[in-house]
Amino acid sequence: MPQGPNDPLLTGYHRFRQDRWPEARAEYEALAAGQKPHTLIVACSDSRADPALIFDAAPGQLFVVRNVANLVPPYQPDGHLHGVSAALEFGVKVLEVQRIVVMGHAYCGGVNAMRTGAPDSCRDFVGPWVEQGAEVVRRACETFPADIERASEEAVVRLSIENLRTFPWIAEREAAGKLRLSGLHFGIADGALTALTEAERFQPLD
Repeated sequence: MPQGPNDPLLTGYHRFRQDRWPEARAEYEALAAGQKPHTLIVACSDSRADPALIFDAAPGQLFVVRNVANLVPPYQPDGHLHGVSAALEFGVKVLEVQRIVVMGHAYCGGVNAMRTGAPDSCRDFVGPWVEQGAEVVRRACETFPADIERASEEAVVRLSIENLRTFPWIAEREAAGKLRLSGLHFGIADGALTALTEAERFQPLD
C-alpha cells in the first residue's frame, strides 16, 4: 500500500474520494450490478495515451486492454497463457461489445523497439513480444522512408486489426454486422486522432 503524504497514488486517491466520489457514488453503485461497455479498446501501456481520458469516457463505458505497442497476436487456442486473447474473448462473447478499437500513438517505445531492437535489459519478455511487429514495421519503413516513425505506428495498428480477424468469433460477428473494428492513432503532442481508412495513410477524424 502506498504510504506518505506526498505519495502520488495516495494523494490521487484522496482527491477521488473528496472531489469525485460524492457525485459518482450512485453511478458506481449501479455499476456494481454489472458492466456493459459499448467498446473494447486495445491500446498501448504508454502512460501518455490513456483511452479513458482521450475519449472522455465514464466508468463502465470502455473495456480496455493495454500492452506494449497495442499488439493483438493471432488467434492461437493452444492452451498456453494469452492475456490479450482472453480479454478479447471475454469482451466479445460475454460483454458483447459493439466495437473493437485498436489505438496506437505517437512516440511509441514499443514500435521503436521493433525498428531498433528491444533494450538489452528487456530480453525476457519485451524482445519476443515486439518481434511480432518487426516485419510489418520494416516494410513500412521501406515504403515511407521520410516518415518511418508514424508509418511504423500505423502499420502496427493495421497488423492488430488483421490479427483480430483471425479470431473466428470476431470475424463472424463483423461479417454479420454485429461488431465493428476500427484503427486509430493518437498524436501525443497535438492531441489529435487519425483513423485507419481505405487510404494508404491514416486520415484525420471528422
